[in-house]
Amino acid sequence: MSSTVLTRTLTAVFGAALAVSVFTPPAAGDPPDTAPGQAEPQGWELAEQIRKEVKPPNIPQRPFDITDYGADPTGEKDSTEAIAEAIDAAVDKGGGKVVVPAGEFHTGAIHLDSNIELHISDGATVRFSQDPADYLPAVKTRWEGVELYNYSPFIYAHGAENVAITGGGTLDGQADDEHWWPWKEEPNGDGGVIETEHRDQLFQWAADGVPVEQRRFEDSKLRPNFVQFYESENILVEDVTLTNSPMWMIHPVLSENVTVDNVTLDSPVGPNSDGVNPESSKNVVIKNSSFDNGDDCIAIKSGRNEDGRRIGVPSQNIVIHDNTMADGHGGVTIGSEMSGDVYNVFAENNVMDSENLDRALRIKTNSVRGGTVEQVYFRDNDIPQIGGEVIRINFQYEEGDAGEHTPTVRDIRIENVHSTGGEFGLYLRGYEQSPISDVTIRDSTFSDVDTPMELEHVDNLHLDNVDINDRHYDEVIDAGPLS
Repeated sequence: MSSTVLTRTLTAVFGAALAVSVFTPPAAGDPPDTAPGQAEPQGWELAEQIRKEVKPPNIPQRPFDITDYGADPTGEKDSTEAIAEAIDAAVDKGGGKVVVPAGEFHTGAIHLDSNIELHISDGATVRFSQDPADYLPAVKTRWEGVELYNYSPFIYAHGAENVAITGGGTLDGQADDEHWWPWKEEPNGDGGVIETEHRDQLFQWAADGVPVEQRRFEDSKLRPNFVQFYESENILVEDVTLTNSPMWMIHPVLSENVTVDNVTLDSPVGPNSDGVNPESSKNVVIKNSSFDNGDDCIAIKSGRNEDGRRIGVPSQNIVIHDNTMADGHGGVTIGSEMSGDVYNVFAENNVMDSENLDRALRIKTNSVRGGTVEQVYFRDNDIPQIGGEVIRINFQYEEGDAGEHTPTVRDIRIENVHSTGGEFGLYLRGYEQSPISDVTIRDSTFSDVDTPMELEHVDNLHLDNVDINDRHYDEVIDAGPLS
């Protein structure tokens, strides 16, 4: 998929013009070019345009039933080869709908191709193998923001156009306390957990510039993603349920024109079981879905440290609306792997309702990650319960201020947001050399929080008709170091 880099002028919250290099690969989901003399849409006008322009893929609906190729609906025999043969047959015909009928099917990795819809019918459950060997040979993937060759994601597409996963059935990753999760949880006897050695080695390879082709492990202990679309476009995930994930659940990477609609993401127990993680991806709509996760519900990313800067592709034009979010570390999160920047994120009409949801809106970074986040819009979100901070922007994540890549976070607009409970209403901590700037909060209430605000190095925080614990705010705040 080819790409170009254009310089666009984005208008900041208070009218300052910012020249930003933005990844703009041509795709069906791109907003149309602006007519000469016409200003580019900004703010919620841009969100509406993204919603209109992101379209589901056009895939031939000729059916290919996997049982016609030998798949076993009792789940007693492995159906990996039969599913692959059904996909190949559809590809040979120019594309089609690979149907998983009602029943229980056991499989290893499923690799999708262009013009393929994998349809998990009502009453169908696909259970993925618990044996790591069933996800080899290794494929090119990203793991916590760094490229390597590792286990195949359970469902994987690379370089595909027009690809979908649909249907009312269930995809069961079968991760549990004995399979996949222990790599993150069990001590390795050397001060870390089982995955520590390979995780540290991967990050060191990226820091040293080791070519991606050489980043391979024998007997890898890095858990695969559940569903990953890599360098792909025109993508739909609709109506399915995903459960018991080894780690990140739906992970579009370097992809565009992505729709996630009416999906149930149910993995509240396992480690790092984020729901949807668009990474270095453009024109993404996540809607009408249900999240209950052991980590962030939605986490927007753009690569980690040296690898994120090497690839240099931001995530941008992401619209999140009409979802429900229960347990998780964050409802809408940006970072921490955001070294390639994040622009134009819109979240509205979501319900975030759990005392086990730590934050509603979270941006996490540090001076090792670096990166710029700007133009984040968060409105009309209802938060009946929250466990930690309603709004958390923190530059002290993990390593803190220990690197040379100072992050920038600016132009955040929060409107008509109402919450009950939590430890903090606003928790904003930037750096002296790079304050969090130009945050506007208006027509919002934060009730029954333990601490109204904790602010460190914040410039131009506008509170307009804001109530926190029944105290009314109409003011502009500049905050220095914590006292």
